[in-house]
Amino acid sequence: MTTENITFGVAEDDAAAPGFTDPYASTDDDGIGTVYTVSGGDWDTISGAPEGEKERIVVNMGPQHPSTHGVLRLILELEGESVHEARCGIGYLHTGIEKNLEFRTWVQGVTFVTRMDYLAPFFNETAYCLGVEKLLGITDEIPERASVIRVLMMELNRISSHLVALATGGMELGALTAMTFGFRERELVLDIFEMVTGLRMNSAYVRPGGVAQDITDDQVRRIRETLPLLRNRLADTAGLLVDNAIWMGRTVGVGYLDLAGCMALGITGPVLRSTGLPHDLRKSQPYCGYETYDFDVVTRDTADCYGRFRIRLDEMQESLKIIEQALDRLEGNPGPVMVADPKIAWPARLSIGSDGQGNSQEHIRHIMAESMEALIHHFKLVTEGFRVPAGQVYSAVESPRGELGVHIVSDGGTRPYRVHYRDPSFTNLQATSVMCEGSMVSDVVAAVASIDPVMGGVDR
Repeated sequence: MTTENITFGVAEDDAAAPGFTDPYASTDDDGIGTVYTVSGGDWDTISGAPEGEKERIVVNMGPQHPSTHGVLRLILELEGESVHEARCGIGYLHTGIEKNLEFRTWVQGVTFVTRMDYLAPFFNETAYCLGVEKLLGITDEIPERASVIRVLMMELNRISSHLVALATGGMELGALTAMTFGFRERELVLDIFEMVTGLRMNSAYVRPGGVAQDITDDQVRRIRETLPLLRNRLADTAGLLVDNAIWMGRTVGVGYLDLAGCMALGITGPVLRSTGLPHDLRKSQPYCGYETYDFDVVTRDTADCYGRFRIRLDEMQESLKIIEQALDRLEGNPGPVMVADPKIAWPARLSIGSDGQGNSQEHIRHIMAESMEALIHHFKLVTEGFRVPAGQVYSAVESPRGELGVHIVSDGGTRPYRVHYRDPSFTNLQATSVMCEGSMVSDVVAAVASIDPVMGGVDR
């Protein structure tokens, strides 16, 4: 690797002029002439520049950078503003969640997995719980109302996640109004999460066997009232960017990755569907009753950043259709939201009182004064947890970024033997070099934004 000869802020002729003093010179340096400097990183891993090329440099983009979607480090080898090589450096957000799960009960694991992809917590929880339920052999015993609520919350979560992708992507490319629109709409969805679960994110709402608590008729009504406002506001973002000449100039033909490249790298989600392949687990491997909902799998054939942007816009409209169908099923159809087996069902019965959200007084009265058996089940579940038969299983859901799968191994105890997630952000980041090499530095920003990686899911 060769370096440039430069002076500190002055031309070489001026540096050689009588009386010139270099303020950066050391005590044994006369400060006159050329000063040699090097900058960049990973020099020992970059081969020397080809003969005659002396202007390639290595630049670290991140890990703290507004265009890296968190603590992602991009190592770029540049010649001018052209990218010759692009590599991802990950691991800066490693939290050891998968290892921690081996020391927690099966129910406590939900509190950990919800924090992986922190923009799609309900998908993390559902994938995990579906796997635990398969090992328990209770998949067919999950109440229908619980499955409908899971679908409702996941589709709301898909909208909130896509809004962040569009908002941050717009901000990184200079469309600041798109950012304000995106986060404005996201607040509507987070308000719903807070109303239903008590938390705006990482709620641990989906539990093995069902969900933590039911959705009331009043909450269903309030969610339904929010949908028209959400649909109208989503049109603002579409009207701002769709067919906008400036936006298309930054995204059309940028970050190109065709179907063959996606298949070779295992890419899923909007990046894959932008090549024209309608692959969606909700259709190909349905779960939670998705086969009974009417919606379309959105595709494009451009295989570029603009196509992925359009897919996310259209997918939010499809999610609104699914949400309306789920609300119709919840209205006037009461039922349990947890399996009947008291040895598995988490015993909490939540209510909202003057002191906030907590266990209902009726439930406390039941376990403390009315039923010794209920108290024993409560004590065993809280302190020890239920046992899961030995075995292993893989379950997957269609998250906003693609196939989110979890491989769970049980040794027959009250804690997982091993839990490993197949996070789509981790897999999709492989496409960074293919999308970026040969393009400009500014196109790297657009390509990474179109992948929409979440580093909490990548590092885990």
